[in-house]
Parts: sequence; structure tokens; C-alpha cells
Amino acid sequence: MANVSHGRGDISTHPDVTEMRERYARMLGGRDVALVDGPVFLLGLYCAASPWILHYTASQPALATHNLIMGIAIGLLALGFTTAPARMYGLSWAMCAMGIWLVVAPWIVGTRPDTGVVVNNIVIGALALILGLLCAGTVARSTPRP
Repeated sequence: MANVSHGRGDISTHPDVTEMRERYARMLGGRDVALVDGPVFLLGLYCAASPWILHYTASQPALATHNLIMGIAIGLLALGFTTAPARMYGLSWAMCAMGIWLVVAPWIVGTRPDTGVVVNNIVIGALALILGLLCAGTVARSTPRP
């Protein structure tokens, strides 16, 4: 066993320094968009709670259920981005599609939605689309090309 007790704080002389650096790089691989995970989760949480925050559960029950389900789905995507980033960032495009769907959903799912409901879904959908594009763009840049 190598004596590594000298030079506290400097690991450049450690016999396994290259292996440790490679392992550290592998552990951080796929975490290029780690800062997006939190906002995506918060967006999903707000989307799920927005029918109760804006009080349209009675006037738009189908849209309230829709936003609850979509918010849970966005929140689950965020958790997936956090726990298994290498596998889940391919689903960034799904989040883009969910954002577009959230923008048009008030007219398809709802019945005569008022302005507040429409604006709420447009903002949520636009943010989901922007965050999804950010994730997808980062994944496309970090994926090695053949």
C-alpha cells in the first residue's frame, strides 16, 4: 500500500489519481443540465396545483384534472432527470411536446375557458417548452458524434 499521508490537500502524487479523475468524470457525465432539474420539478408542482391556486376546479373540472396529471408527469420527468440523467435526458423532447400540449389544452380539454385559465396554461406550456429545449439542446451538444 502506498504512503499517501504526506502533502495533505494535494492528491497529485496519489498513485490512483488518474483513475479517480476518470471515475469523477464518469459520475458527473450527463449532468450538464443539472440546474434545470429543480425548475422543471417546480413547474410540474405548480402545474399540478394551479387549478386550486387559481380556483378553476369547479368551472373547469376536466382541465383541472388534466393539469393535475400533466403536473405530476412533469414532476416525474424532473425526478427522472435527477436520478437517472444519462437515460432520461432523451425524454427532453417529450417535455417539449408536453409544453406545446399545455398551450393548446384549454381549448381542447376545457369548456369556454376564461382568460386567466388560458394565460396560466400558456405560461406553463411556454416554460415547459423552453426548459425542454434547454435540456434537449444540452444533450445534443454533449452527445458524441460518430
